[in-house]
Amino acid sequence: MEAEDLNFCGTAALITEPQFTQLFRNYLEREEVLDSRFRVQKLPDDAMALPVLGESFQEHHLQHLKESIPPGRICALTWIQNPVPSKSAKVRSPIQKLREELETLVSGCGVAWSKELEKDLPTSWQRHGDLVLLSEDSFRGMLWEGMGQKLWETVADALGAKRLARRGRVQSDAFRSPTVTLLLGEDGWVEQVDNGIRYRFDVTRCMLSPGNITEKLRIASLRCTGEVVVDLYAGIGYFTLPYLVHAGAAFLHACEWNPHAVEALQQNLRLNGVQHRCRIHRGDNRKLELRDVADRVNLGLLPTSEDGWPVACRVLRKDMGGILHIHQNVVSFPGKALQPGQGHQLPASKEQMDKGVLGGKDTVLGAGGRALCPAAQTAWRKWAEAAETQIRKLLEQLNGKPWRTNILHIELVKSYAPHVHHVVLDLDCRPLL
Repeated sequence: MEAEDLNFCGTAALITEPQFTQLFRNYLEREEVLDSRFRVQKLPDDAMALPVLGESFQEHHLQHLKESIPPGRICALTWIQNPVPSKSAKVRSPIQKLREELETLVSGCGVAWSKELEKDLPTSWQRHGDLVLLSEDSFRGMLWEGMGQKLWETVADALGAKRLARRGRVQSDAFRSPTVTLLLGEDGWVEQVDNGIRYRFDVTRCMLSPGNITEKLRIASLRCTGEVVVDLYAGIGYFTLPYLVHAGAAFLHACEWNPHAVEALQQNLRLNGVQHRCRIHRGDNRKLELRDVADRVNLGLLPTSEDGWPVACRVLRKDMGGILHIHQNVVSFPGKALQPGQGHQLPASKEQMDKGVLGGKDTVLGAGGRALCPAAQTAWRKWAEAAETQIRKLLEQLNGKPWRTNILHIELVKSYAPHVHHVVLDLDCRPLL
């Protein structure tokens, strides 16, 4: 994406305390991962956010910076909305160029520029190589519809693109298919690189969410050497590939029922050279015949993966058990807004959680070092405990013997909507001898 594009939809950033800002800046510049298109900015809680290049910033950068400051001080990757452009990025932005060229186009048709036409300009877009994906609310007026190909050629030229598409609402079908219209170009196939992993997909048929970068980085940092992983909702490989490329999983079973996503997943496995360590299971994972194989199961479906919980329990190893990574949109009562990007280890007891402590001494913090609002703490805890209980019962019913489940961690990925947080529960499940 270009800097101005990101200004509409957010960017990855490192957060730390003010006294470490220059130290971090020097390191990021030296490693060429500081995003100079945006300013280093101060967050409302006085933490500092340094924008980084999401496609270049890797786990070893984060680990190095954590080790360069005293233990317990703030150092985390987050996602910030509406980053402030740097001075160099303010020189005739694409949106300014687009407006000027469209004014010329409209005046050539004998129409005066108006506030109504101004409102029809795109409020956001995503750039995938030479393809720009426009927001769904752009160019909906009657005037634009009559301009045909000339309009899209003008827009593409102003935005520095060769192909254009416009997204719509996600369909309510079983595949949650995107509604994307190709406006200029022959096809919608694009390629994107995240954390050294190549993702190829058709934007008119599949989606790739930039807001999930923190979870993909977290998976990449896991130690899965020798493990068999089952990804119940593989998609185009959002999480499948980090497990195989960076986390060192020995083998992965990828379940996916969208044929378009399967086509992209096959290409992505080959692109990254890991196809020999992955088997794709097509179709409804609830009918999966796989049993008793997994050391780890990924359940990356929103708003809930609950339909996949019985499947996850069946594929876990009966002798050793394993870890479930359960995604969920958790609704909380209105409270102080949270920033994504930092995990939140849950205390062992309800009493500790109510006191807002971690490990008996540390405050439970959100990104930027802010204490989590009580409403969010309560909502996450209640959901996690209910999920833990339900999973344990499923395992005991399935295997006919007692199991122990333990909440290891809850990770905040992003705010999905006001008071709705996308979180991931890491749940350890072991049979009792």
